[in-house]
Amino acid sequence: MNNIANIISISIGAVFINNFILSKFLGLCPFFGVSKKLSSATGMGMAVVFVMAIASSFTWVINRFILIPYDVAYLQTIIFILVIAALVQLVEMALQKYSPSLYEALGIYLPLITTNCAVLGVALINTGVNTFTGEPYTFFESLLNGVMSGVGFMLALLLMAGLREKLEFSNIPKGLEGLPIAFITAGLMALSFLGFAGLNFFSPVGG
Repeated sequence: MNNIANIISISIGAVFINNFILSKFLGLCPFFGVSKKLSSATGMGMAVVFVMAIASSFTWVINRFILIPYDVAYLQTIIFILVIAALVQLVEMALQKYSPSLYEALGIYLPLITTNCAVLGVALINTGVNTFTGEPYTFFESLLNGVMSGVGFMLALLLMAGLREKLEFSNIPKGLEGLPIAFITAGLMALSFLGFAGLNFFSPVGG
């Protein structure tokens, strides 16, 4: 029962309560750049889910079995960025070969996943303590947190893309067209996601 509760807690927390875009405000560059169309938002979201999942796995193993045992945990940020950069290169090459249209649609924002602070953020969070169990993240918990954080990132992208496509056909004051109305929309979305902060399905250890 505790394992199921832990899985649900991590999943709901990553997607809704601690959404990287709408709660932590990380990864805003690709969020605003790629959310103009649902097709490109879907592609970017899937790429981020994949990179976050694989990055979480690799960085957890590297941190647990190399950085901590050899007392070089202070190199976490540098090592994690290198791992993420390598993974993004793999995704970029795969898209260029198998989906050239999506590769062209994502443009400069695909390489920007390398410096996407949301991807680095989830890798660093996984080196900490699970607030539900009070213990360090296990490999499975780290992988789950990475996947669900990516899903939360993708959800925010898709919601924003859907709204921006609707706004294209709306009567908006000229001074608010483009990014200004996008910023206002994102702010309203962030406010709505604050409602999830009160969710408390399961009490954490010591809570």
